[in-house]
Amino acid sequence: MNTQPITPALLAGSVIAVPPMARHDDLSIHREANAQIIRHLESGGVRTLLYGGNAVFYHIALAEFAATLSLLRESAGADTTIVPSVGPAYGTMMDQAAVLRDFDFPTVMVLPARDIATPDGAAEGIRRFAKALGKPVVVYIKFEGYLDVPHVRALMDEGWVSWIKYAIVRNDPAKDDYLRALVQAVDPRLIVSGIGEQPAVIHLRDFGVQGFTSGCVCVAPRLSMDMLRALKSGDIQTAESIRAVFKPLEDLRNQINPIRVLHEAMALAGIAQTGPLLPLLSPVPAAHRSAIAEAAKELLQHNTLATAN
Repeated sequence: MNTQPITPALLAGSVIAVPPMARHDDLSIHREANAQIIRHLESGGVRTLLYGGNAVFYHIALAEFAATLSLLRESAGADTTIVPSVGPAYGTMMDQAAVLRDFDFPTVMVLPARDIATPDGAAEGIRRFAKALGKPVVVYIKFEGYLDVPHVRALMDEGWVSWIKYAIVRNDPAKDDYLRALVQAVDPRLIVSGIGEQPAVIHLRDFGVQGFTSGCVCVAPRLSMDMLRALKSGDIQTAESIRAVFKPLEDLRNQINPIRVLHEAMALAGIAQTGPLLPLLSPVPAAHRSAIAEAAKELLQHNTLATAN
C-alpha cells in the first residue's frame, strides 16, 4: 500500500474508486471477495481507493474497524493508495482516530453529518479530528448547509485538508455557485468531482478540478481510466462517448439507490460476491435485479473491449 502524502499529481493520476464492502451472510467482512474487488480495480489501472458511502462506513462497528483497516492495507498493491472513512458522528470519529493512529494511511475522509450538524460545528469537528489523527483529512462536501466555503478555506489554510471531495448534486452541474466559489477560494488541484462519470466532464473542463471519484469504476476500471485520460488530454468527445456507456447503470443507481445498486451490480456482473448490506440498508427489490444485471454486464463487456484495445 502506498503511504506517501496525497499530492495533486496522485489525484490526477487515477480515478478515485469508491468500492462496496463485501460481507459474509453473518455480516462479517469477506476478505477474499474484497481482495477480488481491489485486484479488479488494479487490473484496470486504478490506484486510489476511497472506502466511504458505498462501503457503508457510515454504519461500521468500532469493534471491526481495526480488522477492516488491516484487510484493506494487506489487500492493496504496493502503489495503491487506500483512503478509509470515519464518522459521521463526532464521538465515533474521535474513537476511530485512536485506532487509525496505529496505521499509516496517508489520509482519511470525514463522512458528512446532516440535520444534527451546523457549518461552524462541522468545521470544528473536522479540525479536532485532524488534530487527533495528526494529519490532514479529506473534506467531503455532499450537501448544502454542511460547510460554507469560508470554513473550507480556513481548514485548508490551517493545514488540516488533504483534498476535497465535492459531491453536491445539481440539476445542471454547469450552474453551481458553490463550486464556482470553492475553486476560487482554494487550490482546485486539491478538489475532486465526487459524483461519478456523469458530471465529471463539466467539473474538470469548466471548473478545473483535478479528477473524479466513481462507484461504477468498480465494474469498468479500464474504461473509467480511459475517460480520465481523455479529459486530461482535452479530448472531450472521447470522454463524452465513454460517459454515455456508464449512463445506464448510473441511471439505475440514481433511480433506486446508488449504494444498494452498486453493491448488487458487482455480484450480478460476476466480479465478486458482495453479500448482504449492513443494516440500516436493505437489498434492492428483486424486481430491479434483471435490469441491474443487464446494465452491469454490458458495462463490464465494454470494459473488456477497452482492455483488449
